[in-house]
Amino acid sequence: MDTGINSHAQRWQNVLKGCTEAVSHCNPMSTSGRLTRVTGLVMEAVGLRMPVGSTCIIELPNNRIEAEVVGFSGDKLFLMPENDVQGLVPGARVVPEEPAIDTNFSGKVPAPRRRGADLARHLPVGDMLLGRVLDGAGRPLDQLGALASGPSAPLQSRPINPLNRAAIKDGLDVGVRAINSLLSVGRGQRMGLFAGSGVGKSVLLGMMARYTSADVIVVGLIGERGREVKEFIDTILGREGLARSVVVAAPADTSPLMRMQGAAYATTVAEYFRDQGKDVLLIMDSLTRYAMAQREIGLAIGEPPATKGYPPSVFAKLPQLVERAGNGAEGGGSITAFYTVLTEGDDQQDPIADSARAILDGHIVLSRRLAEQGHYPAIDIEASISRALNSLVTPQHFNLVQRFKQLYAHYQRNHDLISVGAYVNGSDPLLDEAISLYPRMERFLKQGIFEADSYTSSLGRLAELFSANTPVQANPVNNLTETTRSS
Repeated sequence: MDTGINSHAQRWQNVLKGCTEAVSHCNPMSTSGRLTRVTGLVMEAVGLRMPVGSTCIIELPNNRIEAEVVGFSGDKLFLMPENDVQGLVPGARVVPEEPAIDTNFSGKVPAPRRRGADLARHLPVGDMLLGRVLDGAGRPLDQLGALASGPSAPLQSRPINPLNRAAIKDGLDVGVRAINSLLSVGRGQRMGLFAGSGVGKSVLLGMMARYTSADVIVVGLIGERGREVKEFIDTILGREGLARSVVVAAPADTSPLMRMQGAAYATTVAEYFRDQGKDVLLIMDSLTRYAMAQREIGLAIGEPPATKGYPPSVFAKLPQLVERAGNGAEGGGSITAFYTVLTEGDDQQDPIADSARAILDGHIVLSRRLAEQGHYPAIDIEASISRALNSLVTPQHFNLVQRFKQLYAHYQRNHDLISVGAYVNGSDPLLDEAISLYPRMERFLKQGIFEADSYTSSLGRLAELFSANTPVQANPVNNLTETTRSS
């Protein structure tokens, strides 16, 4: 009797084993939806439940289109394509994209996803990106072959506890005399470069990219002219600069989703190197184009416009992007960021410029009037400020900065009176001093594109404006670079 029972059990065990082996060779069941509507930039899909920020594939007979979930309404998903939507047909199949991600950067079996950031799209990061030019999706644009295998990171990182950030106390030599001496920048500071079109933003960024002392440079060219990508790489960075740089390019002819993703990707790459303990220089041109891309997406999915056509989500996205830069934990790496802000019509009260000014650690304003006079870099010293200046310089240096600005501003206020010869010498002792020093101050502020001026040299020349016998020493606590670089 026992023998019969055992043989029966053995037979069923063999059946179950065979079923298990058969199931192991089957592909897992995949869910899919279908496309129901395409209106402008937005596509609608039904039959899927996907979180905002996740990606999917729209399958066509001879093509596939990548898209991201940007919103939903009831059972409908709002999708934004990453590339051209030519050839889409009603009812096209929509399949979720869920690539294997190594969230621990270990190269081992992917860890289970539990955080919201792990549900976002992951793109490659690591040393294999140095010297490469990529698009907003992490695909090479430089025709140097595929990227080597390496870690990946989510485009949306977790916010840093502000109490865990190291203070901005170490100065950074950017190689530009006016900035080093009058608008001193510290490691981990986030500065805005405010200007209209055609006044030298890209040229000034290129000077800082060449001469700033940083371990890694990350450049995000977002929404600008495609011509500037090759020009920036060949003319401004050069071969040596590119070797320590990562360039992420999402020009104006790409979709708004790719422009936003390009800015997020450049920041993600900078965060990776900062977490490795390196000092990173992040250059993003421009923050305004990022805001415009979010405006296109927000309006396309039905978000109401608020300030000058910008929906509220724009003003929520800007600080989320900017706050990812800055210092890490004490003793770790840093991200010093320069964001260009396009002031339309040279209006400094433009809503994006006004919002960016409030969340950045200082702003450098470029003047069209100075640019038209051939004054480069066209930095308007009166309108520019570094909010970390007091903690970076010595009291002696700070007094020189105040004196320079006082004399320069006093001369500018009385410029018309002086130019028509209506001012009588001796009427105002402060203005007399400003008139005598103004030619030297103007020469001090000018600098050639391929001319580098270190922090120590800039500070020495600032002291020479007022007294040739007044020695000015750098603050040793601030660890400012004393090596003069040349192009």
